[in-house]
Amino acid sequence: MPGRPEAGPSPADTSKRIYFRDITKAHDPHQLQLKKWGEGFLWLPPRHLERGSPQTWNGRIEFGHIMLWCNCFYPAISISDVDTVREGHESELLRNLAEEFPLEQGFTIVFHGRRSNLDLVANSVEEAQIWMQGLQLLVDFVTSMDQQERLDQWLSDWFQHGDKNQDGRMTFGEVQRLLHLMNVEMDQDHAFQLFQRADASQSGTLEGEEFVEFYKSLTQRPEVQELFEKFSSDGQKLTLLEFVDFLQEEQKEGERASDLALELIDCYEPSDSGKLRHVLSMDGFLSYLYSKDGDIFNPTCLPIYQDMTQPLNQYYISSSHNTYLVGDQLCGQSSVEGYIRALKRGCRCVEVDIWDGPSGEPIVYHGHTLTSRIPFKDVVAAIGQYAFQTSDYPVILSLENHCSWEQQEIIACHLTEILGNQLLSTTLDGHLPTQLPSPEELRRKILVKGKKLKTLEEDLEEEEEEPESELEEAELQLEAQMESEPQELSPRSKDKKKKSKPILCPSLSALVVYLKAVTFYSFTHSREHYRFYETSSFSEAKAKSLIKEAGNEFVLHNTWQLSRVYPSGLRTDSSNYNPQEFWNAGCQMVALNMQTAGLEMDLCDGLFRQNAGSGYVLKPDFLRDAQSSFHPERPISPFKARTLLIQVLIHTGGRHCASGSWYLNWPCCVLW
Repeated sequence: MPGRPEAGPSPADTSKRIYFRDITKAHDPHQLQLKKWGEGFLWLPPRHLERGSPQTWNGRIEFGHIMLWCNCFYPAISISDVDTVREGHESELLRNLAEEFPLEQGFTIVFHGRRSNLDLVANSVEEAQIWMQGLQLLVDFVTSMDQQERLDQWLSDWFQHGDKNQDGRMTFGEVQRLLHLMNVEMDQDHAFQLFQRADASQSGTLEGEEFVEFYKSLTQRPEVQELFEKFSSDGQKLTLLEFVDFLQEEQKEGERASDLALELIDCYEPSDSGKLRHVLSMDGFLSYLYSKDGDIFNPTCLPIYQDMTQPLNQYYISSSHNTYLVGDQLCGQSSVEGYIRALKRGCRCVEVDIWDGPSGEPIVYHGHTLTSRIPFKDVVAAIGQYAFQTSDYPVILSLENHCSWEQQEIIACHLTEILGNQLLSTTLDGHLPTQLPSPEELRRKILVKGKKLKTLEEDLEEEEEEPESELEEAELQLEAQMESEPQELSPRSKDKKKKSKPILCPSLSALVVYLKAVTFYSFTHSREHYRFYETSSFSEAKAKSLIKEAGNEFVLHNTWQLSRVYPSGLRTDSSNYNPQEFWNAGCQMVALNMQTAGLEMDLCDGLFRQNAGSGYVLKPDFLRDAQSSFHPERPISPFKARTLLIQVLIHTGGRHCASGSWYLNWPCCVLW
């Protein structure tokens, strides 16, 4: 539990300089959570310089939290919310401020989830190094915590949230505020009764263990208690045999239940006497239900367990829409952070909208909107750095090219020079393929999806011939245009003269190998005129219409060709559709606005959690069968329908997401 943090120095104390102690030399890392280890001054650069100059903030790390204060503002950031710490040169914002201070003085705190990064600047390079080393050590320490330590840290985090004045104790008013933050709706009288019951010292406040008791009362549920008492003969503990019965009857563990019960008791029973007697208390039972061992997710599906040697079109592929955006579609911020976050969560298909930029450098943003702009070369550099940190399987760059001939050449140059050997620029063996390669064959390769001047057959045939000049080649291909997803809400001036679309640059065209983008007209047209390495994109409205009108044809289409579905342009708030209905039709790349949390992204995260989070999940057999009769609107099963009853016990002892939202644990699922 947290102790009482010392008050931060007042603004008048800025003349007093306090240097950090290098915690990497600490002998007992557990003490890092219990005592102050250093203080110093930091600058907090504004996101937009025109809104004000950088402020000088005071900073300290103590009790597992980062404390920052400027005048009266004193927020606390939990170490458990921090994903990693990056050096200053990796931050877009700090690079833009490079003239103000050396980049070595800056660093970035990256949080889990969708929370914005925190860019900070120390007074010297040495202080910045101490901050980065200390923070990373603490992050590594929190990551290595066991279940009980994580629970303790989680309680500490909530205590910090609720203790508004940071005096180390909580009044009932602060408790009410905490319940509101946790999205817990509770009758005020009942909450006050729990508060008084936990206030053993009768001081009118909760401290330390009193807050723990309040938490236990708050999260007590009769359903879990009844489940425990159903198998416990005395209602106080589960003997080894009783716990085995629970594992067999409720958790369906089968013959391994006896050996597993001993392991789980040894792991989750908090008391040494309970471990010696091979019994599980209620606290131990709850710890088990909270743990990964009590997770409903099948652990055999966590590693790579599927066949990864099938053609790409046989897989669902984790896909992002307008990946560069971290906000809405009209005025939101464009950032390379969007690509970093998507790739780190296992996304394998990212979108890049490219437009002519100043000084001959292409830029990335949502065209004809007020979204901010970022250099294309920065996007490519970020993709090259983070593409394979989470998954070794191929990354697809879905290029939406709106650039002139000259800047298309720059695009091709950046792709080849920055990505190097990661970029796939020809077929794997130099020969004409008969089907798409597999994820296994394309390990650690980046593929370009976009328009192509010629067919793959023509490209391979002409490799040994003398190439024509780019101008002559372009003149022969005037009708070849870059595909662009419709900007349904993009404002355009009515009196603006229509411009002819730019001719596709051959050097950029040559980088498109297995994923040539083509316009969809009909399923019949695709069968008669298109090849297996050509792919079409569908708006969500078009895809829904096709599923309703020709669902089986859509399924069959997706057995031999890749399809990409993207959100409607009407979703200016970056909301998402339900991806399941498009997965049901076998669509491989169902693109979502990954910056927006909600049920839709929960479904996406759930599907792609399996198979080691590789971003590739093998489609079911009936969606890979070229003779399939499956219709997603009218599913017909050859087997007799069966009823599956699921009882889910929801425990209100939840967890606080890094994004700031609240979610409940699902500790027990009973099937019969």
